[in-house]
Amino acid sequence: MAYRKGELTPAGVDRDWPFQIARLHSLGTGKQSDVIDAFCANLSLCPRGHSVIWEDEWYQVYCFSKREDAEAFLQHFGGEWFDPRERGRGHKWHFWYKGKFANKPVRW
Repeated sequence: MAYRKGELTPAGVDRDWPFQIARLHSLGTGKQSDVIDAFCANLSLCPRGHSVIWEDEWYQVYCFSKREDAEAFLQHFGGEWFDPRERGRGHKWHFWYKGKFANKPVRW
């Protein structure tokens, strides 16, 4: 995959916005999307998120640079913590290998 100069890469997002929350994609569409945007206006939300699939359901991943912002989002909208190491690589980038690193510590 080619990237343009200045474009955020997945590795850059994971490095600078390590606190990530996954929510079912269907819960963040329509008017709910506007509510989420308004709530996150003053939070450390990354301008670029991503989506993953797990058990035939798509999840939208919201990435934050501050843990307290991610926790506020999680408390307000629900979802679950997403470990970037569980995302697929290469042509399987969109798969979520949930629980793969459950017993390994995350360096946040």
